[in-house]
Amino acid sequence: MNCSIILQMTSKSRKSMWYLDSGCSRHMTEDKNKFKNFKRKEQGFVTYGDNNKGKILGTGAVGERNTLEIKDLLLVEGLKHNLLSISQLCDKGFKVIFESDYCTIHKKDSKEVALKGMRHNNIYLIDLDNASSSDITCLVVKEENHWLWHKRAAHIHMQQLKNLISKELVIGLPKIKFEKDKLCAACQKGKQVKSSFHSKNVISTSKPLELLHMDLFGPSRIKSFGGNYYALVIFDDYSRYT
Repeated sequence: MNCSIILQMTSKSRKSMWYLDSGCSRHMTEDKNKFKNFKRKEQGFVTYGDNNKGKILGTGAVGERNTLEIKDLLLVEGLKHNLLSISQLCDKGFKVIFESDYCTIHKKDSKEVALKGMRHNNIYLIDLDNASSSDITCLVVKEENHWLWHKRAAHIHMQQLKNLISKELVIGLPKIKFEKDKLCAACQKGKQVKSSFHSKNVISTSKPLELLHMDLFGPSRIKSFGGNYYALVIFDDYSRYT
């Protein structure tokens, strides 16, 4: 490690940040408060690069099960920094990818990004405290349900969806199988029609303007005498006057 970089960091940042270390064989820390479960068990010593040794006081885990849980973490007496072993992450099935200015840790099952670290000069750092907090916001949701795309495309017919994807007429439409395996409730309601009302010969109103029937139509291809393309028709139910 570059010692000058470490000295520039405050004590608060050193306690919250974790260093991704390719030369470290085990995850380790000196801060017992970071453990969500801890088992005290002395297991010998850890030898540092300068041949000094730190006593192992026990093991445990940090993080959250729903996000990322770091298991087999050692509590080492006198350790100055929190270290994440890249080799131990890979042994647990995680995939660590390093870029020029950041790194990502992917889960083995879903291949989603579990953690993202930033590069500070020649060191990659990860803040596990913020990564495991409850205010994580999901910015992207990947959904490949064909009925969801049916709704997104204004309830288009499934056959038309197949044409869109086969002819690549829409950018970003996923290549999934569109099948009409059920009825769309919104489409079913929209295509329902009401039965026609039976005409009646008896006037149910008792005075003019008690019941008005109105209809607005347009635009018309031909202007009216007043130069309008729209018309509002008002019909009085009692007098039959329009």
